[in-house]
Amino acid sequence: MNRAVRYAAVGMVTAALLAGGSAAAFAAPQPVHTAAPVVATAPAAATLTAKASATTVKAWQEFRITGAAKGIKPGTKVTVQQKQGATWVSLPAQAPVNTSGNYAVRVKLGIKGVNQLRIAAGGTLSPVVQVTVR
Repeated sequence: MNRAVRYAAVGMVTAALLAGGSAAAFAAPQPVHTAAPVVATAPAAATLTAKASATTVKAWQEFRITGAAKGIKPGTKVTVQQKQGATWVSLPAQAPVNTSGNYAVRVKLGIKGVNQLRIAAGGTLSPVVQVTVR
């Protein structure tokens, strides 16, 4: 055996002994285990709740829609939307989200019958609330 091969063999055995003892020097190589990959979690989706202070009102009688805005920055304006036919129309009723994450919007409706309303802030929408105007 030439000198280079002997040094290489001795170096491999020495490294194996230092790494894990005598059994490791002569054992088959083992796969290296790495930590599980870190998965970034997306921020929680923004949500809005909505509740009308009255379910039945007279035409142009004021009522309030209140609710909580989670994942939405304080100061962000929420807007009341009304379903008219097949489309949702934004009404001129708006209010900012307060530092506690709540809002209260004053609303007056003139369209008689059952009105479907929701609150919108950007792409976040609340569940629909119904208010009947008599």
